[in-house]
Amino acid sequence: MGSKRTEKPWVPIALAFLSCLLFFAVTFNMGLMISFQSVSSIIRFFPKSANYTTPPSTNSSIPRFAYFVYGSKGDLDKLWRIVQAVYHPRNHYLLHLDRESSVEERSELESRVVKDPIMAKVGNVRIISNANMVTYRGPTMVSNVLHACAIFLRTYKDWDWFINLSASDYPLVTQDEKRGKPLFVDPGLYAAKKSDVFEVQQIRDLPTAFNLFTGSAWVVLSRPFVEYCIWGWDNLPRTLLMYYTNFISSAEGYFQTVICNSPEFTGTAINHDLHYISWPNRPPLQHPRTLTLEDLPAMISSNVPFARKFMRDDPVLDKIDADLLDRKGRRFAPGGWCMTTEKDCLEVGDMDSVRPGPGALRLRSIMARLMEDQSGQNYCRA
Repeated sequence: MGSKRTEKPWVPIALAFLSCLLFFAVTFNMGLMISFQSVSSIIRFFPKSANYTTPPSTNSSIPRFAYFVYGSKGDLDKLWRIVQAVYHPRNHYLLHLDRESSVEERSELESRVVKDPIMAKVGNVRIISNANMVTYRGPTMVSNVLHACAIFLRTYKDWDWFINLSASDYPLVTQDEKRGKPLFVDPGLYAAKKSDVFEVQQIRDLPTAFNLFTGSAWVVLSRPFVEYCIWGWDNLPRTLLMYYTNFISSAEGYFQTVICNSPEFTGTAINHDLHYISWPNRPPLQHPRTLTLEDLPAMISSNVPFARKFMRDDPVLDKIDADLLDRKGRRFAPGGWCMTTEKDCLEVGDMDSVRPGPGALRLRSIMARLMEDQSGQNYCRA
């Protein structure tokens, strides 16, 4: 079992992702008893420009990522900034401001997507318009991520990896360079107003039918594993979801417990969440430190593609934009897909073209280490 921290460096991630990361840049008819019309009532579809046709991919070895980026009240600008920083026309994006955010914030997010010339032309950014209530540390965080997984599976056929990020995250490499015993109740399961989880007096024994594992709420999941979590053909994912309904910080254990109790996927787990997170030196260790300019050298030397958490418009974000992402004017990070020579990426060119920079070498270093660490190990040993 893990410690009491709310974020831990353990994540289910399939081995094939090791080779894909250097290029970082479904429709399904079972498992969800919903129609296309009902999906349309949940998320906002922004049609592609009538005079734009998505170029067919000529390189199937370059993965497509399905990003789920979410935030809460007051996170609009932070969420928009990270979406622009991780944007690539080859990927798919689903955005969510939870029900605690105002209608005005959600409307403004929708307006920004519609008015962005590249996003409007490509049409690969969607928004969950029927906002969910999400309680920090509660099981509604798990249901929110599973909801996003189901939407991606139902809507798109051509993605390979699912990544969840919060508005407090930020990338450290470009897309081209990456190619419980206590019983808790989450009010977000039944209440329309947000409040913290609370503990009830009943104590339950640890389960004997499966082993529990803990880790990080920030995950990178292969599409086959996401399909298993949604379809659950042997019912384990649903059984564990019911168990974690009354479990504190269930987002830090659900996916880890599913993968480590599923023989088909047990050998595909790697003990890393690909985030740089700095914890305080003294208890309580419930929240990571807020990162600043002083942390930038450590972030870079960690070689991971993401870091958290950041304050809105902190100077360190500008430094990352300038030194690591080569972003100009709060626009997209330039890559091989940009048709224009300017760094604003005003036109979409060849989406299969990648232009790795120094970040690719850093990323290769940590992936090689993870591969070496994983060799011959089973991270799912109880």
